[in-house]
Amino acid sequence: MADDISGSPAPTRRTVLIATGATAAVALVAAGCTTDDSGGGTSADPRPSETTPPSTAQPSPSSSPSSTAPIVCTLTREMTEGPYHLEGALVRADISEDREGVPLRVALTVVDADSCVPLSGAMVELWHCDALGEYSGFVGANGHDGPDNGRFLRGGLRTDAQGAAEFTTVFPGWYGDRCVHIHIKVHTDVELTDDDSFEGGEELHTGQLFFPEDITEEVSALPVYAENTGSRTALDDDQFYDGGGATSGLLTLAPLGEGYRGSLTVGVQRGD
Repeated sequence: MADDISGSPAPTRRTVLIATGATAAVALVAAGCTTDDSGGGTSADPRPSETTPPSTAQPSPSSSPSSTAPIVCTLTREMTEGPYHLEGALVRADISEDREGVPLRVALTVVDADSCVPLSGAMVELWHCDALGEYSGFVGANGHDGPDNGRFLRGGLRTDAQGAAEFTTVFPGWYGDRCVHIHIKVHTDVELTDDDSFEGGEELHTGQLFFPEDITEEVSALPVYAENTGSRTALDDDQFYDGGGATSGLLTLAPLGEGYRGSLTVGVQRGD
């Protein structure tokens, strides 16, 4: 089963992605809230640091960008959620569970598109395949058998007062005719359930996050990933990534321990 093959409906809301670099700082300055078609998403050294020990601490909300530079607001389209989304994602920062792979932190900052002010209390939901290209709840769909608890590499996390949400996971694999990617939704006004998941609310954004091709090439040759029997599509050949850099969801990656930290600021417009 190939992901995202069916046509997506026309966007019903405008969304923006705000280009940030690995060391770029963000300030909430109204005068700096402009439109710009330039992309970010440049990669750092494609090799993980060999001197910094891997971090075992849970993501800290205080790791959001500092406020010293103006925001550049850039409009972008939404993307289809694909066939592998599941309702009832657990609310948690660490979605890796028992999946093997290169450690990855995904650090996102959500802002209101109209004011460029951080959107606190929004539920950011991520889901992606494992190193072999399999999604929880659908293991075997992409050619690799194994246990399936229906929840690995899936989860949601509320943004803090700075609009930040940081996940611990592993670098995704690939499948079908898709490049390496992560799916994202942003919800507001959700309700927490007794089983530590969330439901209801309003869906503000559905999109995808992408990775610089040079880093993906190196990761794809590492153990576990090298066992993936599916063909890998390069970033520029993907049917959904349009070459827009950060405007299309391209993460900025920086080495972190034995893996990477990918960052992006995502702006959403509330209402129609």
